Amino acid sequence: MAVDVPSREIAFRAELRGASLAFSTTWGLFSPKGIDAGTRLLLEHLDIQEGDTCLDLGCGYGAIGITLAKCVQTSTVYMVDKDFVAVGYARKNVEQNQLKNCHVLLSNGFSHLPDIEFDLIVSNLPANVGKELLQIFLADAKHYLKPNGRLYVVTISGLREFIKRNFKAVFGNYKKVKQRNTHTVAMATRV
Repeated sequence: MAVDVPSREIAFRAELRGASLAFSTTWGLFSPKGIDAGTRLLLEHLDIQEGDTCLDLGCGYGAIGITLAKCVQTSTVYMVDKDFVAVGYARKNVEQNQLKNCHVLLSNGFSHLPDIEFDLIVSNLPANVGKELLQIFLADAKHYLKPNGRLYVVTISGLREFIKRNFKAVFGNYKKVKQRNTHTVAMATRV
């Protein structure tokens, strides 16, 4: 009996912040068949300004960074991921959405970023990376943010108190931007 093998590549379109975007992805990457609820919530509630220099940390196939670049085309968006497959698809998605203001880099967190300061850092933080790595990401984010730069994260709501404690410890501030049953969007500002 033959087994139906799914296609190795998945293609879909998504409407994000009023922009119709095309994505290609594959099995093994986060949320390969469509934009997940946490990413949608984050994109609906973050503030991006004209001319912002942005970082999509842990970009996957690029949903967040590509949306930022499309919505505010005067911005410069860097997208990083430690997974070379994710980086390959992010690059492909930048190209198929015809964006010229994106730079996709293979980097474990901030380790291979150029010496640059950001107005905005955004991440859909995975729940399973461990508290040590999350604390490293937060400390690095503060280092890479300009004064008054903003860090937005979305996490499962079970991590809300952990994020609140660590934002206050690292940044001295925390703002719950939006909470739903499953996800919470939080923001900290580099003072």
